[in-house]
Amino acid sequence: MERRRFLGALTAASLGIALDGSLTRFATARNVAPAAANSQASKTNRFPPNSTIVLVHGAWADGSCWRNVILPLEQRGLHVICAPLPLTSLTNDTAALSQVLERTSGPVVLVGHAYSGAVIAAVRENRVKSLVYIAALAPDEGETVAKVFYRDPKPPESPKLAPDSHGFIWIPDGGFQRAVAHKASAEQTSIATAVQRPIAVQCIQEAAPLPAWKTKPSWFLIAEEDRMINPKTQHFMADRMRAKVHSYPVDHSPMYTEPKLVTNIILEAAHETLAQ
Repeated sequence: MERRRFLGALTAASLGIALDGSLTRFATARNVAPAAANSQASKTNRFPPNSTIVLVHGAWADGSCWRNVILPLEQRGLHVICAPLPLTSLTNDTAALSQVLERTSGPVVLVGHAYSGAVIAAVRENRVKSLVYIAALAPDEGETVAKVFYRDPKPPESPKLAPDSHGFIWIPDGGFQRAVAHKASAEQTSIATAVQRPIAVQCIQEAAPLPAWKTKPSWFLIAEEDRMINPKTQHFMADRMRAKVHSYPVDHSPMYTEPKLVTNIILEAAHETLAQ
């Protein structure tokens, strides 16, 4: 009887020690995990307060074209705004972007796709630290968007563009699938076609002002399989800008088809310039 009591007490004591040790390790692990996460967050979010990425859509699009890029940027501690452009003239679009910048208070990286490359270079704001061109157009002072767009022969799959009776240009049927985003899924191109917004002829015929890329650091993602803007034209513009070039076999809309690539280039520009 005494032996059973002794063994029972010994077992209980052993279990108590084992449980106490497990609980201690468990509590320690719970405390270490948040610390590790916070340490990792501090390493990835080394940006000045109110650092903002402003994403600017091109022709035939709206801010939703950046949907696959927004959250990854925000998860790195950046504030993100998609600037809506009226697409009625280069002057009007520049004014619209300037109004968006008034909503920000910290350093900014401007990101433009296609036509909006001309827009991001036309604003005057000292808090803009760098420009990122995603298969974008970069006219020099006095040039028009049309001049650089048609500088080199158009790819054979490029749709024929012509204004309607109101002076607006639409992408014809099948244009998104064959050229604007030919590597995107059928669902993506169907939605892009349905929500497209036309661009006024005046946008591409207005002479550009002195571009900001002459004085601000710039990045350029050259889309080597672009069927809208000849890759040769993109190389010409990027070289003229002295931009930091990333060249990949992507289509005209890599924010749809290669959002991680686009995100990484934006983050590179942010890390190198926002603290300046």
